[in-house]
Amino acid sequence: MLLAGFVLAAWNLRPALAGVSPLLPDIMGDLGLTAAQGGAITTVMVVCLGLLGPLAPVLAGRVGLDRTLLVGLLLLAAGVLVRSADGVVALYGGAALAGAAIAIMNVTMPALAKQHFPTRIGPITGVYVSSLVAGAAAASAAMVPLAGMVGWRSAAGSAALLALLAALIWAPQALRTSPRHGGRPSGHRPYRALLRNRTTWLVTAFMGLQSLTFYVTLAWLPTIFQSAGVAAVQAGYLLGLANAAQIAATLTVPVHAGSARSQVPHVTIAAILTIIGYGGVLFAPTTTPWLWMIVLGLGQGASIALALLLIALRAPDPASVTALSAVAQSSGYVLAAMGPVAFGLLHQLSGGWRVPLLAGIGVCVFQLAFGALAARPAPARV
Repeated sequence: MLLAGFVLAAWNLRPALAGVSPLLPDIMGDLGLTAAQGGAITTVMVVCLGLLGPLAPVLAGRVGLDRTLLVGLLLLAAGVLVRSADGVVALYGGAALAGAAIAIMNVTMPALAKQHFPTRIGPITGVYVSSLVAGAAAASAAMVPLAGMVGWRSAAGSAALLALLAALIWAPQALRTSPRHGGRPSGHRPYRALLRNRTTWLVTAFMGLQSLTFYVTLAWLPTIFQSAGVAAVQAGYLLGLANAAQIAATLTVPVHAGSARSQVPHVTIAAILTIIGYGGVLFAPTTTPWLWMIVLGLGQGASIALALLLIALRAPDPASVTALSAVAQSSGYVLAAMGPVAFGLLHQLSGGWRVPLLAGIGVCVFQLAFGALAARPAPARV
């Protein structure tokens, strides 16, 4: 039941985000929103992911990690329901509440892996990240058909049922554990010492750069393929193929990397695969595009899995993991939120996709550099 609750909680980390984009035309038409106002729904949530992650260590210090996750699941269900209610205020207010809940859960999950599965960090990280990716893929695929049957509000609100189910399964674990006896992360790692540690910023840079390249592809890849002459439906399928390939990487890479003395080879291969995927889209977007998407998905899936694995490996105890996770994920998501905007601006200024894609490859090179430094075999205590 502990593992089932953990996996289902991980599954809840992305449906509230991934399920918005397919429903945007219906949402905008119903509420009379412009394209910018519609895009702001996701932006609000991503900004909350970046800014509100530090709430998790504070909450965990008071009620414990297990109960912090339960609070996050309940807040997520409430935010999704509010977002699906009538009115623009409810739409954005609910999006902010759901974003805050996901921010708390994002930070808490690596620390829970460290606390409950300390000898199986690699396999548990693989299960965690693959569940996260699968939840996003399932939500993206299910929203439009579901909205056709029950309307966009009920479809968007359906994510609350999944969050409540996860809360129901996790509640016995959370309520059984006293904050004074194992529920509260042990140890005290002040942020001042954490922020002075070089490893913190290496892990943070790697987390942010790999997130940036992922959100760029999520936002612009179908448009790039359509500009190259690929049909809109096929472009959507290609993005789905990339997401599916991520699952294979997230299930396997952490298992091998978690048991290795050094994660440098894994970080290197992940970055090279991502660069090859970007290069294929740049130089031959209509030549075996399915191959480029599989390669890109494997690289990006391995990268996010390694980023979360390094957070757990480079900190000595659950308290340190929570703090490092808060810094790395908060700063990382703020950096990642800038990626799609900068990519679009480069496209606007250059009049094509060559310059933005070359810039994306450049980001992958920096991702490789920071990731290799963070993945060296002598982890620093934070």
